[in-house]
Amino acid sequence: MSYFRITLMRSAIGLPRRSSDVLKALGLRKRMATVFHRVSPSVAGQIMKVKEIVHVEEVDRALTKQEVHFQRKPDPGYYIEKRSVEERSELSQQ
Repeated sequence: MSYFRITLMRSAIGLPRRSSDVLKALGLRKRMATVFHRVSPSVAGQIMKVKEIVHVEEVDRALTKQEVHFQRKPDPGYYIEKRSVEERSELSQQ
């Protein structure tokens, strides 16, 4: 089953009430918020009403909130290596 991944890219401030109502119906309240809806003609029609301010992708499955968060989280560019208990005890004995 396919899903639409819909992300609100721009604010709805200043848009006609009809457009902001469509965003509320889709479940988009904040900028950069992401929601998943099953592919259907009614959802496609709603997306067409606000196509200028949303980003839409078709995905195979809906992701959880944590999975979306980890996709957005950037790579820090470095890694911290943890010392094992044995290495710590050796260092403390010296």
